[in-house]
Amino acid sequence: MKKMLNIALPKGRLGEKVYAMFEQAGFECPSIKENSRKLIFENEEKGVRYFWVKPSDVAIYVERGAADIGVAGKDILLEYEPDVYELLDLGVGVCRMAVAAKKDFRDDTRKTLKVATKFTNIARNYYSSLGRDIDIIHLNGSIEIAPILGLSDVIVDIVETGTTLKENDLCVVETVVPISARLIANKASFKFASYEIENLKNNIAEIIRAKG
Repeated sequence: MKKMLNIALPKGRLGEKVYAMFEQAGFECPSIKENSRKLIFENEEKGVRYFWVKPSDVAIYVERGAADIGVAGKDILLEYEPDVYELLDLGVGVCRMAVAAKKDFRDDTRKTLKVATKFTNIARNYYSSLGRDIDIIHLNGSIEIAPILGLSDVIVDIVETGTTLKENDLCVVETVVPISARLIANKASFKFASYEIENLKNNIAEIIRAKG
């Protein structure tokens, strides 16, 4: 009996792109494309079992061993610092974590900088590396309005196209870190199913290289 690899995929567009890569690498699971409300799909012949989870939860499933491998954004890995192996940059879901502010913003270093963000850990680590004193305001949504309403001086958030920022008269001040989707593995699984995981990783790496 072949060992089944449990693979956590992020729901949504990114997950679909990533699944296409797994499929191309020879780990297809046709039932995943059926229009149903199922969340778990398996192909015994290929030894894979996929399941869809919320993008921010992938790392938890992998860290705790419910999934052997998964795909998570670098933002999630930096923010929550899960105890997992990061195996491969998949080169999809590319964007950046950035500091944005109103166009006329000038940083007065004599004052504590008010930073609104969902990504408190990333923001804290970034400003700590600059030696800048900050006050973090944790928000869960519509972060762009924080500087407009005077709640914060700047925001730290994911920027893909920058359209939302422009529409709200904000602009990127600094890039904190580039972001993309990463293939991650549970540490124990990697030890016990290293052949299967390495094989899958190498096949996907080959596809990425071929795309150049």
